[in-house]
Amino acid sequence: MLDQMVYVAAVTVLGVLEQAYFSLQVIYARRKYSVSPPSIAGPPEFERVYRAQVNCAEYFPLFVSMLWVASLYFSQVVAPLCGLLYLYGRYQYFHGYAQSSQGRLAPMYFSARVLWLLIGFSTVGVLSDLSKIYFGVAFLQGLKVFLRSYWIPF
Repeated sequence: MLDQMVYVAAVTVLGVLEQAYFSLQVIYARRKYSVSPPSIAGPPEFERVYRAQVNCAEYFPLFVSMLWVASLYFSQVVAPLCGLLYLYGRYQYFHGYAQSSQGRLAPMYFSARVLWLLIGFSTVGVLSDLSKIYFGVAFLQGLKVFLRSYWIPF
């Protein structure tokens, strides 16, 4: 089973590294704009970098949780791909927000859509397993067989 989870583990490590990168950007911004901890008030340029990092950190636990649940119960291929898209969206969000508050909007909506996909995949996967346990119907298995017959990795 561990060999099947290597993709989601890699995306998780990449996500942690991305969070560390965002934190380092706040440290650099503190030095650049002379904002000493614990203060979070400073020039708008600093505050945008700080808010971008905090916003990304706020969503990270939700992202990691749904990434793993979707990987365990839905697909070890689809969930990590969604995870990569989410991390790309968050990277764009961070740099867009650092430039201007309007620059955050398109990447924010993109990453929110991907996160909702992960939530949906997690829900479908968990409900499928529950229906198999309690009703003997594995509706996700039928979908997987159908998609694999068309060479769509699932």
